[in-house]
Amino acid sequence: MSAVARSRPSPLFRLLPGLGLTLAVAALAVLVGNAGWGRSLGFSPLTLAIVLGMVLGNTVYPPLSRTCEAGVTFSKGTLLRAGIILYGFRLTWQQLLGVGAQGLLSAVFMLGSTFLLACLLGRWLRLDRQSAVLIGAGSSICGAAAVLATEPVVKAKAGQVTVAVATVVIFGTLSIFLYPAMNALHLWPFAGPAFGVYIGSSVHEVAQVVAAGKAVSASVADVAVTTKLIRVMLLAPFLLLLSAWWNGQAAASTAGNPRQPIPVPWFAFGFIAAALFNSLRLLPDSAVSLLLNVDTWLLTMAMAALGLTTHLSTLRQAGLKPLVLGGLLMVWLVVGGGLFQWGLAALHL
Repeated sequence: MSAVARSRPSPLFRLLPGLGLTLAVAALAVLVGNAGWGRSLGFSPLTLAIVLGMVLGNTVYPPLSRTCEAGVTFSKGTLLRAGIILYGFRLTWQQLLGVGAQGLLSAVFMLGSTFLLACLLGRWLRLDRQSAVLIGAGSSICGAAAVLATEPVVKAKAGQVTVAVATVVIFGTLSIFLYPAMNALHLWPFAGPAFGVYIGSSVHEVAQVVAAGKAVSASVADVAVTTKLIRVMLLAPFLLLLSAWWNGQAAASTAGNPRQPIPVPWFAFGFIAAALFNSLRLLPDSAVSLLLNVDTWLLTMAMAALGLTTHLSTLRQAGLKPLVLGGLLMVWLVVGGGLFQWGLAALHL
């Protein structure tokens, strides 16, 4: 064996510096996110990780990037897909059946209408397609986790992902205070479980749904979280449909060129398999809890990696268009979601 071969580090060794860095950022984000004040504000570890990652990415990380690049890239690629698969253990089909037709109809309608609106408004605003799709997915499904899951399908850049996450976090955070205020002022002609369905079908992140629901009542929070989990469960079919549409558009734009294989988001099938397996309740609660903890760490490390590789110049270049799109989608979620819920209540569904 030559001296050069002996001196070349192994692939695993090359990953360690970057993995260690993303793990450290994730640990701080989890610590702060699990603190009492962090939970009360609805700041999930995912949100905090990308913020901390961006701070480090624009200060101390550039000199370290050459050493850490392999592990950081691994975190926002392989660890991300593993985290999306394990995310399925948060769901069971029993939850889907338990919330009833009202929750299912609300979740499906709000997801489809919000994402379609995001695509139309993104074209009107002349926003790049990847950003519009990412913001639409985050607003219509489950915030930062949906943005992360959509990124591999549309092959978005780190900066586009960061802008999308920041946009859905800003407006999702506003929801924490807006929905309890609407309930207190009786702005909608429905309350109780129906208001829980309203929150769960129109608020961005799971953590934000919990915070907004608990600000109303514990029973409303339970219904809100269950409805929200239905939206999360729709993530897998959404990714499969998006992949077919996105690759169909790409194929149409390259007509006449050699046919390329269509990439399939296999991690979406893993997500479905995890949810189905979890529905069988073959694992003890302690094992499921462990898997969910691992999942939180994997997704938080992926978010940290995205933050580390995002430069502030990218956010400046994005301008106000992503915020305008996120704001318009927020208006639709609040108004359209309320009107749809009012219609269901009028039909006694």
